[in-house]
Amino acid sequence: WYHYDLSRHAAEALLLSNGSDGSYLLRNSNEGPGCFALSVRAKDSVKHFHVTRRDHVYMFGFNEFTSLQDFIDHFANQPLLGSDAGTLMVLRSPYPWRVEEPSIYESVRVHTAIQTGRTHNDLVANAPSLGTKEGYLVKQGAFVKNWKQRWFTLTRYELRYFKEKTCAEPIRTLDLRSCSAVQFDYSQDRVNCFCL
Repeated sequence: WYHYDLSRHAAEALLLSNGSDGSYLLRNSNEGPGCFALSVRAKDSVKHFHVTRRDHVYMFGFNEFTSLQDFIDHFANQPLLGSDAGTLMVLRSPYPWRVEEPSIYESVRVHTAIQTGRTHNDLVANAPSLGTKEGYLVKQGAFVKNWKQRWFTLTRYELRYFKEKTCAEPIRTLDLRSCSAVQFDYSQDRVNCFCL
């Protein structure tokens, strides 16, 4: 489950598409030698945690492990982690580096070009960030103007909010592509208040 050359973006895509709640993998961090990142699927998002190695000692969370074996054994006990967003997650299953792939391929039935005369210089790769976030926000009601704490998840362009963190169905899903503006709202006597 050590994916040495996997990027943060690829780890998020892999865990969100193929992982389950509690799936995790270890990868190199872009912060330099001896720095790793533990990427963990937490419901509809992926959280990333620092792991550091100095002189064969692995530092993760509040623990230090004097050997690689001790570090790996820690994960066999399904540790519980809490993030800054208040998310609690149990590390249930490592996501393997090698996955058996079936040798089944689709047959090409149609093959043509929509345009002609273009070269490799005209190819533009485009892959937006997955942009997954989750946490508690305080939201003002649409009809009754009272304030309630709600659990929010952001996945790509969808902002969902739930009555409780444990609820499976959101109260509402907002497609952020249809929002015309976002602005700070100073009229509510609250810090970091915004409206969509």
